Amino acid sequence: MSMLRDPSAKYSPFPQVPLTDRQWPGRTITAPPRWLSTDLRDGNQAIVDPMDAHKKNRFFDLLVEIGVKEIEVGFPSAGATEFDFISGLVKSGRIPDDVIVQVLTQSREDLIRTSFASLTGARAAIVHLYNAVSPAWREVVFGMTKDQVREIAVTGAKVMRDEAAKQPGTNWHFEYSPETFSTAELDFSLEVCEAVMGVLKPTPDHPIILNLPATVEAATPNIYADQVEYFIRNLPNRESAIISLHTHNDRGTGVAAAELALMAGADRVEGCLFGNGERTGNCCLVTMALNMYTQGVDPKLDFSDIDRVIETVEYCNQLPVHQRHPYGGELVYTAFSGSHQDAIKKGFAAHASQNSPAWRVPYLPIDPADLGRSYEAVIRVNSQSGKGGFAWVLEQDKGLKLPKKMQADFSPHVQRMADALGRELTAADIWDAFRHAYYVKMEPRQFRLVDYEESRASDGTRLFAGTIEVDGKAQSVSGRGNGLISSVMSTLADSFGVDLEVVDYTEHALGAGTDANAAAYLECRTGDGRTVWGCGIDEDVATASVRAVLSAANAVARQG
Repeated sequence: MSMLRDPSAKYSPFPQVPLTDRQWPGRTITAPPRWLSTDLRDGNQAIVDPMDAHKKNRFFDLLVEIGVKEIEVGFPSAGATEFDFISGLVKSGRIPDDVIVQVLTQSREDLIRTSFASLTGARAAIVHLYNAVSPAWREVVFGMTKDQVREIAVTGAKVMRDEAAKQPGTNWHFEYSPETFSTAELDFSLEVCEAVMGVLKPTPDHPIILNLPATVEAATPNIYADQVEYFIRNLPNRESAIISLHTHNDRGTGVAAAELALMAGADRVEGCLFGNGERTGNCCLVTMALNMYTQGVDPKLDFSDIDRVIETVEYCNQLPVHQRHPYGGELVYTAFSGSHQDAIKKGFAAHASQNSPAWRVPYLPIDPADLGRSYEAVIRVNSQSGKGGFAWVLEQDKGLKLPKKMQADFSPHVQRMADALGRELTAADIWDAFRHAYYVKMEPRQFRLVDYEESRASDGTRLFAGTIEVDGKAQSVSGRGNGLISSVMSTLADSFGVDLEVVDYTEHALGAGTDANAAAYLECRTGDGRTVWGCGIDEDVATASVRAVLSAANAVARQG
């Protein structure tokens, strides 16, 4: 147990960066970065059971398909499985001409040689060299001085240079990471990177990639942006370097740190699909790319079928994508709250009627359809939902557009069902509740239309003559009124003593085309002042209205 009364006394606030005229807060992201997927390396080393060759190949194909142009395919010196996969990938001819693969190696001569050997025959490749430079690693892990740490980087760079010269048929690119950059002295990171550049001699036409990893996220994301801007502004020969970012998510702000550092002048972002990676994970490329998309910036990555992407990632990693994961989670476009549902429903209605393609649906920062999702699961119903929720479900599932006052009438039926079942209601549940509430297409019911005929009398009134089943027994009935609905109501009053008065009537087609059905909704007032609703559905709109009258009559009979 800790001997400190206040355990927080073990920790110190992260120091500020000496950057008084920082420029990044006034900038916006207007173009996508170069993307590097580290799923096959950083992501792979962070899962319980690393991917086999089959899964790595499947993941590689997915990355190519969605448009990733730089892919870190592994750590070839980690073992035969990694080496053989990388070598086999190169020899297979499956790497497209516009895609470049990358491997990672520590700054040790034997490991660097192994890394180059795994890429023999590649058209082009990136070799990524790293060594840790921060005080905690220098003093606690390695017991080295700054000079010794810098020499490790320089020696590794010389081996890279010489190994590349042995394979002139490959277009070699070099990347160097002062690992633990996020917790290192900025001037020392600059010193080491400058020393590496002195060996590799990058040019503006053939730049080095300098990766500035937040190996451990130890401060707020604005501090990381300050570190990156300071580094860029003080780096000699900046035009000969691509500044890359590799953020981790220890504080939960890996994406935010990468976004702010991109504003600080970086050129490239490294990460994994859905943020897999050591400990709490890496920058989530899906989240960062789609954040850009919602700001009108094309990220140049294709997530138009995000569910298939998720299926592949979950299969290869054997890790689930959380239901609340930004953009990809199963529930991120779903509203259960009544007020949310009402706002979303109105937003969709407004979007359908507007002349502009601009997306302005409340609570949904992105159109789910852009990611291959349907609208059916946007609104789902449980005991927390309001009338907008079930109305949306009925409209999406059955095409029914309930009048607002009918929604209020139906709401208690749904609420009782939700409370009784104690779970989310499905579309089938809600339809079942609606059928029972308004006697739509169900048995038994007190009044059921068998058939009817309508005619016009010499005085202009309408005559209704038909057969209505009452408690299962057919009866021939007739009545007269100013229109079809009033003639049916007259029939009910004369034949069965059911006294109804029309308050409101609406109808609409269900679907489109010549074979579309019609739905009719009827608000009625009984003789003693009560309000009842009826609904009728039929391929003929006139018959739908007759069924709506009988639906209301059944509601009266139920109330007694």
